[in-house]
Amino acid sequence: MKTLLKLYALFFKLGIINFGGGYALLPLLQKELVEKRGWATEDEIADYYAIGQCTPGAIAVNVSTFIGYKIKGVLGGIFATLGFISPALFIIFIIATVLNQFADIPQVQSAFKAMRVCIFVLVVSAILKLQKKSIVDKITFGIAIVVLFLAIFTPIPLFVYVIVAGLIGVGVGWYRDKHKKVEQSDDSEKKEEE
Repeated sequence: MKTLLKLYALFFKLGIINFGGGYALLPLLQKELVEKRGWATEDEIADYYAIGQCTPGAIAVNVSTFIGYKIKGVLGGIFATLGFISPALFIIFIIATVLNQFADIPQVQSAFKAMRVCIFVLVVSAILKLQKKSIVDKITFGIAIVVLFLAIFTPIPLFVYVIVAGLIGVGVGWYRDKHKKVEQSDDSEKKEEE
């Protein structure tokens, strides 16, 4: 029960400070889960984001559920998800009741503009951290360039890119595995001839 409460408290905290959607949460998850607690690796976080992009719902909520499930099973997933969405429900309720009264105030508009800049920087920071472990060869670099171009200039849904990239990865892995076996059999034949 103690771990479940820790999960709820952690994701409640992340839910309070998460502005800008799922990608802005990435550097916070890396710091809290990878660096501070060791509950996940950077690769696992990247995998959860990829899966969260392909599944229905908000990415941040999906990732919270996956991480909670990894740490403490079904109950962990429930507690992490509830922890993450609780602040948003409360904050959205308050904002919805009072925003119309303050939306036209220049200071409020300036605050939103400044928050958007901060979110942009957090997302770029997360991208740079992920890039180091994600773009590891010519194929992954090529996938990154093609997806970047298509994401900017086409209306294709984002989950399609993740699925197609996964299929390419399966194909490349299969090809490399097959090619490696052929090389190994050639090497063993050469050794036998010697």
